[in-house]
Amino acid sequence: MTCMVTAGLGLSVRDIVAPLRRLRLVLLAVIANFVAAPGIAFALTKVFSLDRSHATGLLLLGGAAGAPFLPKLAEVAKGDIAFSVGLMLILMVGSVVFMPIALPLLIPGLSPDPWPLLRPLLFTMLLPLAGGVAVKSRLERWAARLRPAFGAISNASMLAAVALLIGLNFGAMLGTFGTGAVAVGIVFVSLSLAVGLALGGPAPGTRSVLGLGTGQRNVAAALLIATQSFAEEPGVVIMLLVTTLAGLVVLLLAARQCRPRRS
Repeated sequence: MTCMVTAGLGLSVRDIVAPLRRLRLVLLAVIANFVAAPGIAFALTKVFSLDRSHATGLLLLGGAAGAPFLPKLAEVAKGDIAFSVGLMLILMVGSVVFMPIALPLLIPGLSPDPWPLLRPLLFTMLLPLAGGVAVKSRLERWAARLRPAFGAISNASMLAAVALLIGLNFGAMLGTFGTGAVAVGIVFVSLSLAVGLALGGPAPGTRSVLGLGTGQRNVAAALLIATQSFAEEPGVVIMLLVTTLAGLVVLLLAARQCRPRRS
């Protein structure tokens, strides 16, 4: 929630509207993140004989777009920062709509009722994000003062959550080595990255951002669904963690490669 508030406190209405004017690029981003990435995840679960819970985790990541850390990756790649902020917001909102509709069709046993999936996404992601944007739009000075504090709380809580998740599941994460889960996760991130780069257009700044934005999935949204709907299947969370951590290495290397070359 603090991560979403922090993102919203840095977004003005102009930031939100600006990327919508690039209609072709927005359409390609939607195709990359809500058609190609879920399709890649679904295909990989059919090609490789993953454990059921690992396959479920991969499908959750496939449907979860709009990671709040995209602007940071865009900075590393020296890409279009303004576009990364707008794209992040579009994909976050898109995930709130897409996941409750599409995931029950992709994951056997997941409730077809969209509200149980929509509720945690709405109250822990979309509403805090909207609240941050509202403060930024009406009380810009307060937004400037509040954002560093919320950012610090967000970073601390994220690090604590990651440390706890890894610490509590360290043995199970090590147990995925040899099962193919880590390798499939890396393949998924790499293919999603490649699709985003291919659809990102000729401009290096937007191409790198769309590539990184497609490869970096919204693990926070995926974890919400995993803990709400698959609490008795710890392998789902394990797959989310190993894919995100291994994929982050791939994306950081890709971000450095995407930097403009000096002549």
